[in-house]
Amino acid sequence: MQQPNQRGGYRQAQGPTPMAIRTKKYQLDKDTYTRMAMAQVWKKEWWYALIPLAVGLLPAVIWPSWWWVLVAFVLTLLYVLLRSAQITGVSQMEQSKALFERMNYEIDNRQILLRLNETKGMGLTWDMIGQARRDSDAYLLWLQPPTAADELKGFKGWLARTFTVPVFLHMPMRIFNSPNDIKLFDSMLRRKNLLPALPLAPAAPTSPTSA
Repeated sequence: MQQPNQRGGYRQAQGPTPMAIRTKKYQLDKDTYTRMAMAQVWKKEWWYALIPLAVGLLPAVIWPSWWWVLVAFVLTLLYVLLRSAQITGVSQMEQSKALFERMNYEIDNRQILLRLNETKGMGLTWDMIGQARRDSDAYLLWLQPPTAADELKGFKGWLARTFTVPVFLHMPMRIFNSPNDIKLFDSMLRRKNLLPALPLAPAAPTSPTSA
């Protein structure tokens, strides 16, 4: 399988190096993705729902009426439903199908290879990963948003950049074959500046020399 690059073409996945980290097979459930994506989007964008609410209530300043409250409520509800449908739709898109296949990961300094079987795999180079997070039970790696949004100008460009849908890899700790693999992967993410560097250990106090 080939991996679409950020310009809409295709990039051939390279084979992993002999020292690659290989995980167990894992399948991201669509409902799990939708729940996590919803939580991320609304945690960040909840205040956007106040905009249609304010627009709907604005005429009430001049023409007081409970109808404007109803209009404001309907506008806000429509916005929430449309934005939520946009997020839910990602799991149904053909371009995102590979993210929900049962696969294992092969990770090295060049790429993350999403391997479906011995002959098929989709490679994500590290420059396609925008940010990462380590939770208590899993890693989350977010893919960079499409570069097509950066090429649009004006209001359309703002809409495309603002209302993106998060696409991410969810990698539970349990899919790693050993604690050492987790340490190696953690260290790799820090070298790629996707996780913050570990704080330096304090220097050992020196004992005073006798006179």
